[in-house]
Amino acid sequence: EYLHYLKTATPIAEHVKVDLELWGCPVNKEQVLEVITALLNNRKPSLPAYSVCLECKRRGTICVLVDKGFQCLGPATQAGCGAICPVNGRGCYGCFGPVREANLDSLSPILQKLEPYPGATARLFRGISGYAPSFRKTADALLSAHKETK
Repeated sequence: EYLHYLKTATPIAEHVKVDLELWGCPVNKEQVLEVITALLNNRKPSLPAYSVCLECKRRGTICVLVDKGFQCLGPATQAGCGAICPVNGRGCYGCFGPVREANLDSLSPILQKLEPYPGATARLFRGISGYAPSFRKTADALLSAHKETK
């Protein structure tokens, strides 16, 4: 007996229509409860529509991108984690996926200047939320440009 499987892991949204996605690694339990409560009360869920940077500011966390020169996806990542990575002195990995209006064309060159090694920015965008369309498009463009310069 043979098991049939995909050659690569892909988001469920590439195979079926998805009405709502909760991002995170892990997802935020308050957001899960908000979605369930909203569905039970026949209303749209109220979820954060701002970036991790705002969570840092609210907590009084020093910006690791500006102050420490660490690569950080906080400006482009949906809030919901409480800025756990920057609070612990490292850049955001983008676990909660891209914020709706993320300006990745402006953020990418800044992150590239801070690369600890060539290709680190593309790898960052290919991380936990790497299949999010805007993160994937940015990573693909960075990888393509990197190959052209070789």
